[in-house]
Amino acid sequence: MRLFRERGFDATTMRAIAAEAGVSVGNAYYYFESKEALIQAYYDRAQTEHEAACRRLLDTETSFAARLSGVLREWVRVSEPYHEFAVKFFKHAAEPTNPLSPFSAQTSPAREASIAIYRQVVEGSRDRMNEDLREELPELLWLLSMGMVLFWVHDTSPGCERTYRLIDVTVPLVDRLVGLSHLPGLRGITKDFIAAVHELRA
Repeated sequence: MRLFRERGFDATTMRAIAAEAGVSVGNAYYYFESKEALIQAYYDRAQTEHEAACRRLLDTETSFAARLSGVLREWVRVSEPYHEFAVKFFKHAAEPTNPLSPFSAQTSPAREASIAIYRQVVEGSRDRMNEDLREELPELLWLLSMGMVLFWVHDTSPGCERTYRLIDVTVPLVDRLVGLSHLPGLRGITKDFIAAVHELRA
C-alpha cells in the first residue's frame, strides 16, 4: 500500500513489492497472481475492518437513521489511513471496464459483503417502511455509500470533516423518505421508484 501511494499503481511492480516484503518474486506471485489481486485483498481487509467496527452499533441500536449514520461514519473512520492511496488509485477504480471497479465481477465478494452490512442496517431497524422498499434498500444504501466514497476521495478538509458533514445532512433526508414510503398516498410513488430501479438494474 505504501509503494502504491508513493509511486502510483502503474509504476509499482511486483518485483518492487516482493523486495519490500523481503520475499522472492516467485513467492510473491504464489500468494498474489497480480497487483490487482493485492488490491482485491485490500478491499477484503477493509471490508472486514468496517464490519468489525460496526458490530456494536448494529447489535444495540434500533433506529434506522442512527444505524445508517453510524455505519457510514465508521467507514470513513476505518478508511482514513488509506485516503492518500485512494486519491491516487481512484482513476483506476473509476474505469467501468477495470476489474478493480467496485461494480466489476471480480470485486463482487467485497461488494456483496458491503451490501450485507446495509442489509443488517435495514433488518435491525424498528422503523416502519414499505416492505417492497425494504427488500431493495440494502443495495440502494450501498449505492449511496459509493456516492459518499466519491465525495470522500475528493475531500481535502482536515480529518475529512466535510464527508462527515455530508453524512449528517444526507441521512436525515434518506430517513424521512424511507419513513414516508409506507404511507398510503406515497405507496404508488414508491412502487414506481422500485420499478425504475429494476429497469435500470436490468
